[in-house]
Amino acid sequence: MRSDGRNNSELRTLKIERSYLKYPEGSAHIELGDTRVICTASVEEKVPPFLKGAGQGWVTAEYSMLPRSTEVRVNRERGSASSRSLEIQRLVGRSLRAVTDLGALGERTIKLDCDVIQADGGTRTAAISGAYVALAEALFLLVENGLIENIPFYDYLSAVSVGLVDGSAMLDLAFEEDSMAEVDMNVVMTASGELVEIQGSAEQKPFSRSLMNEMLDLAELGIKSMTTLQQEVLGTEINGLIRSSIEGYTGR
Repeated sequence: MRSDGRNNSELRTLKIERSYLKYPEGSAHIELGDTRVICTASVEEKVPPFLKGAGQGWVTAEYSMLPRSTEVRVNRERGSASSRSLEIQRLVGRSLRAVTDLGALGERTIKLDCDVIQADGGTRTAAISGAYVALAEALFLLVENGLIENIPFYDYLSAVSVGLVDGSAMLDLAFEEDSMAEVDMNVVMTASGELVEIQGSAEQKPFSRSLMNEMLDLAELGIKSMTTLQQEVLGTEINGLIRSSIEGYTGR
């Protein structure tokens, strides 16, 4: 048993609330244990200069942590993001682009803002999982307004952390576990089990391929639970559009 009573293959308590804020085209609040992230999606009727005239859209992200999201105050990022924030927001952006048909967006940009209001490990994975819900909401609004024909997703998407702690593979590390892990890994995966990104490193000594496979199996269990909740939160109408879109891409 872990300090919070979970077994090694359990996620922390997971909650997602969609339409969390009034003004964004899409928004979600995700709770993963004591980690809490607010994700918003904003639609802009323009694209970055490098895409002008290309006939496709863009999905990008920003990530930040509130000053008292941690036990000790972190400085507010002014002017430019920290190297850590830049790395995470690039991860969020490219993960969401991997499951979005940018050509079907038209020449518009959707910006995802992921703001950590409380951190206890897994903030980047929570940001990806919550941002997918916010993006789905924004795309649904574009469909409702007749600006696009369907929600152009290739698949559902979520992310989870795994690691090796005291020689045991564990799913969804809290900060206490992450800080003493021998191996720390973040896995971004689709509902159909395809990998979008793996970020993993040995903190103490190299680890075997068999251990990596064991951790990926745990990650897949976590992704299935994440996807199930995302689908429950998004509801019948949005899920219907996503599924028809996925089937359309699969049938090509």
